[in-house]
Amino acid sequence: MMTLADPIEHARTCFGARIAVIDGERTITYSELADRCRRLAAGLADLGVQRGDRVALLSANGHRYLEAFFGLPAAGIVLVPLNTRLAPVELAHIVQHSGARVLITDRDAGPLGALVEHVVDIADGYERLIDAASPEQSTASVSPEDVAALFYTGGTTGAPKGVMLTHGNLVANAFNKIVACSLDASDVFLGAPAMFHVAGIAPLTGLAWLGGRTVTTPLFDPALCLDLIALHGVTIFLPVPTMLASLVVEQRLRPRDVSSLRMLGHAGSPIAAELIRQAHEVFPDTELAQFYGATETSSVVTRLRHEEATLGTDLAGTCGQPAVGVAVRTVRPDGIDCEPGEIGEVLARSNAVTIGYWDNPAASADALRGGWYHTGDLGYLNDRNYLFVVDRAKDMIVSGGENVYSVEVEDALYRHPAVAEAAVFGVPDDRWGEAVHAVVVPHPGMTVSGDELRAHCRDLIAGYKVPKSIDISTEPLPKSGPGKVLKRILRDRYLAE
Repeated sequence: MMTLADPIEHARTCFGARIAVIDGERTITYSELADRCRRLAAGLADLGVQRGDRVALLSANGHRYLEAFFGLPAAGIVLVPLNTRLAPVELAHIVQHSGARVLITDRDAGPLGALVEHVVDIADGYERLIDAASPEQSTASVSPEDVAALFYTGGTTGAPKGVMLTHGNLVANAFNKIVACSLDASDVFLGAPAMFHVAGIAPLTGLAWLGGRTVTTPLFDPALCLDLIALHGVTIFLPVPTMLASLVVEQRLRPRDVSSLRMLGHAGSPIAAELIRQAHEVFPDTELAQFYGATETSSVVTRLRHEEATLGTDLAGTCGQPAVGVAVRTVRPDGIDCEPGEIGEVLARSNAVTIGYWDNPAASADALRGGWYHTGDLGYLNDRNYLFVVDRAKDMIVSGGENVYSVEVEDALYRHPAVAEAAVFGVPDDRWGEAVHAVVVPHPGMTVSGDELRAHCRDLIAGYKVPKSIDISTEPLPKSGPGKVLKRILRDRYLAE
């Protein structure tokens, strides 16, 4: 049985001289990467970190993130990636809840420093730790059942929960991703999505196994990403829809040579059909793909290749069929399987599904009841097992007895040329129970009114789905680290006002 110790060791022995990572001006071969992974684990052992201990990582993307992701679990240490966009009190909760003994960070630790035994600066302190260690010290025996990392959920539904992903979970997902993306050794992957999120780091496991190359960038910036694609011949980039939207705008304004890009995928949240159309228009020679999943599933659950070909067909809006090694069901509230086309909760089962939540047996039992992971998403399967996710269960709006799915309303709003971002959710209403409310961000230099947008929507969707009220914002919508729009924050703002 394989663990996270295997892909880097395989890469070291099979193609050690091949470039593994390009991080700014620095290039690192697989031989060097393997050596640094071992030395990092050995250096932490010198600080007293033992097998099973947790080490928190608060940092932007970079080669050191990859070293921690592979090196620590391979030595039996549990990695705790921290969302850099969380508030200090939220970070403190995660550090305390996980029981992390060490914090590795690229910024001032602040009050977090008092919660751990050691703070390691990711530049100077990290390099001193590696230089002083011997790679032979880091050898450890780990099993597929051992927890490799605690990925805390992004907070879209309240207090974060620590998702326990084992070596077996992440290895299974790596194989699923290899098949789902047709990865091979020639691929160059742009590591721009945040690596503290499983969707940003887990795909790199399969790539390392094959000897592919990762190009990292500390933060997502559409102009920089397009520059890196052109400079390094990037072949695969998997942003979330909000990133994809800004990438489309930037490429339209200042086109780059993106002929190397064979796949432009997306994941993380539902996508508007209009954005798919625009992306295909701007990147006509690049395959568009969609990957649906969750932190609890180590990322991929379903995959849809050549998404651009589904526009205008009966598959428009699908997020694809179950990935190899994954089973998917939709069920009614009583747990009975839905008929094709009937909306129910989406359930998933695979070797990549979490074993549960850290120190939260009640939540674990609820999420994994019956041997299936209950996603909390609402969707339906058609007669060919294509999954259509219509909404998060909590985001379904019941207005006047009618169910309104926010993604459908958002898609209508996105079709207006002035709309750059849109979020739709339900708000209390004395007459309807809930009313459809939207927050819209126009493109720079463009203006639009709520009345104009409502008139636009009436031509595209049923009257009861048209937003009763629309706020026009000049600020970007609040997002989690992985790039999901935080409707909880928008909803709280509305209620407070």
